[in-house]
Amino acid sequence: MKIAMANDHAGTKLKQEIKAYLESKGHEVVDFGTYDEESCDLSDFVYPASLAVARGECERGIFVDGVGYGSAMIANKISGIYACVCQDPFCASLARQHNDANVLCIGGKIIGGMIAMEIVKTWMSTEPLTAEKYVRRRNKVKEINDRHCVPVK
Repeated sequence: MKIAMANDHAGTKLKQEIKAYLESKGHEVVDFGTYDEESCDLSDFVYPASLAVARGECERGIFVDGVGYGSAMIANKISGIYACVCQDPFCASLARQHNDANVLCIGGKIIGGMIAMEIVKTWMSTEPLTAEKYVRRRNKVKEINDRHCVPVK
């Protein structure tokens, strides 16, 4: 699977750990930066990574910042992005099962490497539930997206 990754200075170290894990499992990672711990603006990296997912250039995205919410706020401004902040494997499972989240956001200041890896493993291996009620709910969210968000070109 092709995964877009992005981060700010607070997420550099954890992103590198996650990237190494994903690559060891055979995934292709497109790293949108940043690549160091110098203060930077998160949107400079999350925005192009989100566009890559929305355009289908990458199948999913994993973004790491200080808390995770900044990445999710930026990513969810893009049509077709369904970003969730996950702070434990249970939330990661539900983000995929119920919401079919295509972007995972993690807080590097909050989550340690061990729990982050469990979150990523769970999120990467969990498929959306196919029961009618979950499909119906996801379709309603997609309808809202399509009604109010400008398609990505």
